[in-house]
Amino acid sequence: MREIVFDTETTGLDFAQDRVIEIGGIELWNHIPTGRDYHCFIRPEGRKVDPSAFDIHGLSDEFLRDKPVFAEIVDDFAAFFDGARLIAHNAAFDIRFLNAELGRLGRPAIEPGLVIDTLPMARRKFPMAPATLDALCSRFQIDTSKREKHGALVDSELLAQVYIELIGGRQSALRLVTDADGLDERGVELAPMRVPPRPVALAPRLSPAEIDAHAAFVATLGPDALWPKVLGSAQAVAAE
Repeated sequence: MREIVFDTETTGLDFAQDRVIEIGGIELWNHIPTGRDYHCFIRPEGRKVDPSAFDIHGLSDEFLRDKPVFAEIVDDFAAFFDGARLIAHNAAFDIRFLNAELGRLGRPAIEPGLVIDTLPMARRKFPMAPATLDALCSRFQIDTSKREKHGALVDSELLAQVYIELIGGRQSALRLVTDADGLDERGVELAPMRVPPRPVALAPRLSPAEIDAHAAFVATLGPDALWPKVLGSAQAVAAE
């Protein structure tokens, strides 16, 4: 399964008027990073960076002046993101902004069913505990030393590690027990596990002589011993 863990930075908080100025994404395949990523800075047409937003990400109007506009990067963006399940922290924020940008170009919106939000995942897993990306990195002992300010690509890299921990760590793909409601930790429906019958039965590991010797030993234990009862039950099941 292909997934993209992504993040955006914007000029402000109003998705109807503010603009996306940075997109970062990390590709996962079956929850394992592939080494492929996507990153771009975007010039916000007709919109200045709000000072409060600048304090968070440090992207200035001057820095963004020579960057491409969204229309110039949309094809590359779509090529990397299309066909994948999308993972974000507080995903509604990022999706509103991306869909506003796509809508300005007459492009189809990102479908909500493709998006997984790690914020409610974290709140379900750790009720009453802080659920910010920083707090989750601290909980899972994820190194954040290279993160001076918020940045779409570095935050995507950190979130990818957090996401893997939220779904059960590196061994999540080996889970043998599913939740009672048929959903995994992300709220995604689990496919029922069906084990096909073995085409050729395995050869017995015990020789006939060993089986006879064990039966003779069990006969000496008396009727109240556990082994005769277990052996009798096993023989009854085998005969069915």
